[in-house]
Amino acid sequence: MSRLFGTDGVRGLAGADITAELALSLAQAGAAVLGRSARLEGRRPVAVVARDPRVSGEFIVAAVAAGLASSGVDVLDAGVIPTPAAAFLVGDVDADFGVMISASHNPAPDNGIKFLARGGVKLQDATEDDIERAMAERPTRVVGGEVGRIRRFADAEDRYVVHLLGTLDTRLDGLHVVLDCANGAASGVSPDAFHDAGATVTVIGADPDGMNINRDVGSTHLELLQERVVALGADLGIAHDGDADRCLAVDAQGAVVDGDQILAILAVSAKARGELVDDTLVATVMSNLGLRLAMAEHGIELVQTAVGDRYVLEALGAYGLTLGGEQSGHVILTKHATTGDGVLTGLHVAQEMARTGKSLAELAGVMQVFPQVLVNVRGVDRLGLAADDVIQAAVARHEAELGDSGRVLLRPSGTEKLIRVMVEAREQHTADAIAHELAELVRDRLGTPAEA
Repeated sequence: MSRLFGTDGVRGLAGADITAELALSLAQAGAAVLGRSARLEGRRPVAVVARDPRVSGEFIVAAVAAGLASSGVDVLDAGVIPTPAAAFLVGDVDADFGVMISASHNPAPDNGIKFLARGGVKLQDATEDDIERAMAERPTRVVGGEVGRIRRFADAEDRYVVHLLGTLDTRLDGLHVVLDCANGAASGVSPDAFHDAGATVTVIGADPDGMNINRDVGSTHLELLQERVVALGADLGIAHDGDADRCLAVDAQGAVVDGDQILAILAVSAKARGELVDDTLVATVMSNLGLRLAMAEHGIELVQTAVGDRYVLEALGAYGLTLGGEQSGHVILTKHATTGDGVLTGLHVAQEMARTGKSLAELAGVMQVFPQVLVNVRGVDRLGLAADDVIQAAVARHEAELGDSGRVLLRPSGTEKLIRVMVEAREQHTADAIAHELAELVRDRLGTPAEA
């Protein structure tokens, strides 16, 4: 049987994969597992439930709330807020768990259901497995006055904005920021937070209609933001994705500042102020080589993990570190958040500009971005990669040629029959040539897929 939970909750096409029946059953199972401690303590479990603005979220939230209340859980319905806001609120009100309805950067027809454990942290794999097992069992039923209540969490947005502002020690007065909210969950809170922090704010992508989330706006479509920043003469642009757990930036000239550059800016600043625990940053193996070289130059150790913010979070927790993230814009500041928070990240990037008086381009210049080429080789035996001596020898040869001025990474996909070939080099043509040579070799050697 395939696992219901993926790398970030349960996700799929709303109405087909994510149905009302599934949402109800999943909520009842989640109540049984995540509400167990409260019941053992003789009290009623409490859950925070929230969603992004995609239209299917309305029926999914209704089904989730019904499943929780019918299992004896009191529900605080926070409405449309970012995923990191839901995580914060679970901890802020000491709820037993949370449920976020969102498909993040996916298009509007998709949706997902993600649970948050006590304190607003992501679930462990073992806990997700417990929930899947509970779905196959008869749900615990309560009757009469034992059923849960469903109440509106009236001050959810205000609590979150106050929290965000409390993380800043420098106001943003004098900065003109263009915010792209991806027609998503940040459409209300991000403009409020930046405005209250003192910035002059221009907003785009903040008119969600249930179907336009992530459509030609947000962190996956930066063209409009780049255009507006330059046209308005703004100091920077900040782009979120649909559930606002990501942040990418645009400088005054319209150049993109990605997650690696944001991590470099925040890491160097934190080290200078004595706030970077063990002078260590966590990033994934897909981060740009320029980040590693820049961190070494500034005396910062770089811990690299597998791809996925959950692995970054695991490393941060295991080593007690304070800063980590991904090139895609998931940035985790553990002093202030339990997960990636795009609004928080954007505020702290802007704060660094206000604190130093430097432009975003100057701050991003702390690292050189190496040309990076990624080729997805489909329809191959991904399990045969490690054992193929010819491919491994070719990789070793190119690594020796590049030395410290480049990098080669071949990585089987965890979800598809493909192998990702990634090459970095100082010159674009070198990266292109090596990546496509290795991709052709992978096709030739592994082109007849074995059963996975």
